[in-house]
Amino acid sequence: MSSSRNLLLAIAAASIAVVGAALYLQHAKDMLPCPLCVIQRYLYLGIAIFSLIGAFSGKIKAGAGVALLCALGGLGFVGKHLYVLAHPGFSCGIDPMETALNKIPTATLLPWLFRADGLCEAAQETVFGLNVPQWSAVWFVILTLALAWVLVRRAR
Repeated sequence: MSSSRNLLLAIAAASIAVVGAALYLQHAKDMLPCPLCVIQRYLYLGIAIFSLIGAFSGKIKAGAGVALLCALGGLGFVGKHLYVLAHPGFSCGIDPMETALNKIPTATLLPWLFRADGLCEAAQETVFGLNVPQWSAVWFVILTLALAWVLVRRAR
């Protein structure tokens, strides 16, 4: 198995672990996910799915490329989330995005995973010194760099 394939498998495992940690915080610690959190979950799962497809289909560059697009999208959404937290009074609140997200088939079939119930500005509780959106940003950066590394290695 090539090192690029191993890295894609590690990236997929890390992405799934981040979603698992989010589910733990939601169900064990009663930290309800906001619309931006739910979108980030979709993007982490996108990273995992496309990394796995790339690793197992042998199309490493294609899988890593699409996974990288998911990671870059995640950086955008987590940046928006951090902006909301940095500007008190700015709220994502109960808005059309939440209503639309909760009507997507995945949210109706798997509400324990994809239902947005929280407020974006409520994510102030810390875990090991960082709040959850800050941790999400850290992981999106790590995954983005790892996926970029895979693409650079495959380009040689």
